[in-house]
This record gives sequence, structure tokens and C-alpha cells, in this order.
Amino acid sequence: MTRLAVAIMVRSLDQAHAAAAVAAEHGADLVEYRVDTFTDDLPALTALVERSALPCIVTCRPTWEGGEYGGDEAMRLAVFEHACAGARRPAYLDVELVAYERSADFRSRIDAVVDHPDEPATRDTGLIVSSHDFTSRPRDLYQRVTRIASIPTCRIVKVAWMARSLRDNIEAFELQASRVKPTIALCMGEHGLPSRVLAKKFGAFLTFAAPAPGIASQIPQGAATSVARAPSVPNNQPTAPGQPTLNELKSFYRWDTITPHTRVFGVVGHPVGHSMSPAIHNAGFDATGFDGVYLPMPIEPSYESFKATILTWLDHKPLHFRGASVTIPHKANLLRFVEERGGQVEPLAKRIGAANTLTVHDDGSLTATNTDYAAALDAVCDSLGIDREGLADRQVAVIGAGGAARAIVAGYAQYGSNVTIFNRTADKAQGLAESFQDQPGDVTASPLDALHDAPFDVLINCTPIGMHPETDDSPLPDGAQSFGNGVVVFDTIYNPIQTRLLRDAQAAGCTTITGVEMFVRQAADQFKAWTQHDAPTDVFRNVVTARLT
Repeated sequence: MTRLAVAIMVRSLDQAHAAAAVAAEHGADLVEYRVDTFTDDLPALTALVERSALPCIVTCRPTWEGGEYGGDEAMRLAVFEHACAGARRPAYLDVELVAYERSADFRSRIDAVVDHPDEPATRDTGLIVSSHDFTSRPRDLYQRVTRIASIPTCRIVKVAWMARSLRDNIEAFELQASRVKPTIALCMGEHGLPSRVLAKKFGAFLTFAAPAPGIASQIPQGAATSVARAPSVPNNQPTAPGQPTLNELKSFYRWDTITPHTRVFGVVGHPVGHSMSPAIHNAGFDATGFDGVYLPMPIEPSYESFKATILTWLDHKPLHFRGASVTIPHKANLLRFVEERGGQVEPLAKRIGAANTLTVHDDGSLTATNTDYAAALDAVCDSLGIDREGLADRQVAVIGAGGAARAIVAGYAQYGSNVTIFNRTADKAQGLAESFQDQPGDVTASPLDALHDAPFDVLINCTPIGMHPETDDSPLPDGAQSFGNGVVVFDTIYNPIQTRLLRDAQAAGCTTITGVEMFVRQAADQFKAWTQHDAPTDVFRNVVTARLT
């Protein structure tokens, strides 16, 4: 069973014990006490272990391996010995491979306080031997693992390194699969999150979580985040870069439900840290009982990075990678990738030149689709009480000529709407209109100022004007407030939920549609494609609304 450990930088006995008690309450299996800066009172180390609410790992990490301990090895050995001096002993000590290999005295004194295969089983403290690289993947990664595993007293192998890309996580999974001893293999940084969330899927000995937010003073100023002397960081921060909190692992990423068969999904983009897709899809999996987990997947903008990463994840069969939401700047890269792999591309997505959904079928075949245009169509259809065929001959005004506008224009033109594109840059609008001249609906371009006099049944804003924090802005030209009776006004912006455009439209008696509706609908179509189950759209809406208010 993979354990969930909360890492606590110790400042005082009361603070550390309080943090451990909260960790126990929130479902952690053990805690790691980082005593790097808590070495002046050696008897207190015995009390730290004896009164802990959970079994513990004791670690005193030196500065030369990313920690905060700056003293000599004699004192550090005394720290470990006092931690093991009480009636209740640590579950594990964590010492560095470098320290263990370079000093016979260090080895003998550590071996004297941990469980030893050549001694009677009178000690219940296991030894974790670890190696960390806070800059990149070490060239001798596999050799380090072999050296650690060959140490007779070592019970647990631990390696951690700064991930260069999502591909590094696959090596962490492979190290788990090939283990000869229980192993912790973790990637640090933004790209390393999958190794932490999916540790249970691949049988890791444990993964680490940061303390739950809201618990004051668990991490002191100056906790280590790199090999070099780290800059000051605020309280409640992780003891390693990219470490999620206990609550995030347990609730957000559904830690308790993860099994070796859990299917993996994600949002691909650059950046993706702001995306709400992990929140809604993981909540959807939870609501429907689907065995899946959804992760942020940051990939550098180039096609080569996209291709290499997705291929690596697809080729690692035990990962069960089954699909992704794809956002800027990779929507065109997704089309190219699926076409090159002989997969199926939705015809309208190809016409748009962008796809936002990758589906990986059980036989390994791929499908690329675009759920943005479908969401924009259906949101308006539901508002009007019609089906898509009822959009024929409707007058649709689209503000903007970027990627979102292209998808929406394509969808409405295919179903026979007469679409007029209004944009500040007339040439860009004209170019977009010319791309869809052969569709059932007429597509034309017009200067933005002409929106004053244009008749329309539906107005759709596809620009970012009015988005947080510029919430008093409107995409409409000055004076263009005569919406007309019965007009549907749809803003694709979802932050804020009620933009100025929508507020003005409501005041004029129009029917309004928020960007949340489009976001939820496009996500629901993705969910259905991946799971073959209807999405819990009310859950999706509640998650988005809660995060935006």
C-alpha cells in the first residue's frame, strides 16, 4: 500500500505536534519531521518522536542536498541518535546516499540505530537512503538507485529530481515497476506533479504532501526549495518544489480511489496552472464513480515538445492515458499529431484548424474533436428552445476574429446561420469570413462601428474585452446599446461570470448566456467522449461558480 506522508518543517514541539495532529485528522498515514533548523535541543528530538500523532520519518537535510542544516556531521548524527532514544522510535530515518557512502563512521552510527539484517530484530526503525537533484535529472539516475538498493541496511530507496518535462514522470513510474526494494521515485517542480499524484497507481512506497492550508507556521521562513540557499518563502509552503497539499491529494485528486487501473486524463497547454478543468473533471469522476484522474499537463509550445510528450505518455501502457483537453497553444498541434498517427479528425475541427479534445480509445486509436463550437451552438439553441437546424437563417453577430471566433463562426455557418463578423481589424475579419464562404450560411465581415445599425438575433462576444480584471470594459463600440427585443447576448468570457456586456444586455431586456455555460458544455462533451457517461453538468457549474465567486 502506498502511504501518504505530510512533510513538516519543525520550528517547535508544539507547532510540529499540532501539524501532525491535523495531518492525522485529514487522513495522512505518517509525517516527515524535517528537523534541519531544530537541532539545538537534542532531548526535544526524543519528545518530538514520542508524542507524535502519527508514525514519523526523521530527516535532517544538509544545505548541500537542498536542506537547511548547516552544521557538521557529528551534530547531525547526534540528532538521529536522540530521535531514536525514546521508548517510541521513528518509523524511518532518511539519510543521503552521499553521506552514507563517504564516511565509515557515519555508516556505523546510522546502522547502529536502525533495523539491521545482521542483527536481532530488536529495532523497528527502517532506513531510507535518498538522493536529490534540485536542478535536473541526474545522468547517473539508475546507477544511484542501484547503489542505494545494494546497501544492506537500506529498507527504502528514495530518488527525487527536478523534472525537465512531463516525460520525466515516466522514468519515475518505470523505477517503481523495476524496484528490488520499496521505492520512492518523485519528480519535483511543475512538471513533476504526475509522479506525486500517481505514486499510488505505480506502487510507490509513499508520496509526500505539504501541510493542509490554513495551519499557521508549519514552514519557517527560509525553508529549502533548491540546492542553493533558498530565498524566504511564506508559511504553509511545501518542503520540495511541486509538492501538492494533503487536501489537494485527498480531495482534489481523489487519492483514495486511485488504483493500478485508474485512467489518466489532463489539460494540455502552456501555461495550464490557471485552468479550472482539473477541478471540474475530477469532481465529475467523483460524482459518477468513474475510475479516472485528471491532471494539469504543461507542455512547451513547440510541436516537437507536444509530439514527444504525448507519444511518451501513450507508449507507457500502464499509465492508461486516455485523453486530454487541449488549449492554447496546442490546438493546431493536436490536429497535426492525430493526422500523423492515422487517427480520426472531426471534419469541422479540421476546417476550423483547431481541436480541443484528444480521445484515446482502448484499442489505442486516436480521435481529435472540437467541443467549443458545439457548446456555443447548444447554449444558444437551449436558450431559444430550438434544435440546431432551427439556427438556419438566424442573424448572428460575432465580435472578434481570433481562435474562439473561428470555431463559433464555423459552427453557426454550418447550420445555416447568416453570420457577420465585427472586428476592430477589418482585414482579419474579412480573412475569417472568406474562410467559410462555402458553408450553408452566409458569412460576411463588417467594421466594428457598423454594429450600431446591424440587426441580429444573436450577439456573441469572442474577444477578451471585459475579462477580469478589466471588468468595466465592453466589446461594444460607444453607443451600441440598442440590442433589440428578443436578442440573445452571449459572452464567451467566464471571469467574471456577469460581464459588463451581459449586465447591459439584461438591463435592455435581452436573454443572456454566460461564458460559464459554454465552458461547462464543452467540458461535458469531453467527459462523455472519454467516459461514455453523461456529465454531471450541475456539479461542473457548481465547481466553476464556486471558484469564480
